[in-house]
Amino acid sequence: MADPIHPCSCTPISIHRYRSRISGPLLDRIDIHIEVPAVKYRDLSDRGESESSADIGRRVERSRQIQLERFSGTRIHCNAQMTPRFIKKHCDLDAAGNRMLELVTDRLGFSARTYNRILKVARTIADLGESEHIREEHIAEAIQYRSLDRKSV
Repeated sequence: MADPIHPCSCTPISIHRYRSRISGPLLDRIDIHIEVPAVKYRDLSDRGESESSADIGRRVERSRQIQLERFSGTRIHCNAQMTPRFIKKHCDLDAAGNRMLELVTDRLGFSARTYNRILKVARTIADLGESEHIREEHIAEAIQYRSLDRKSV
């Protein structure tokens, strides 16, 4: 990622060589990979309205409860542990989400493993919003968490 304060002087070839140190099959096994830019002081010191840590914690706890109920009676405890059979059962997409995932998968050449990871992350995002179904915005957010896949093409 380009840092607006400290421009990169690396050549595209050296960036590619550095990124290729991590193989595609290894990247496929990582659910979320994102770049975190430096935060400006103005943003750190902003006292504007935002969701409190307690509220976020409650959403996470509720999401975990939803997952425990979903997988009750199985050896699975959370979405990340879903097998392809459970993904088919619990990751229904709306039509727009299905179109988006198809387009992005074809365009970026996602592997089956990456496709399944996106569905698991989208299922978790939907759970955090207490949504029974995975919608297009959940798929879009999950895809955004695959930044290294997008840059490898």
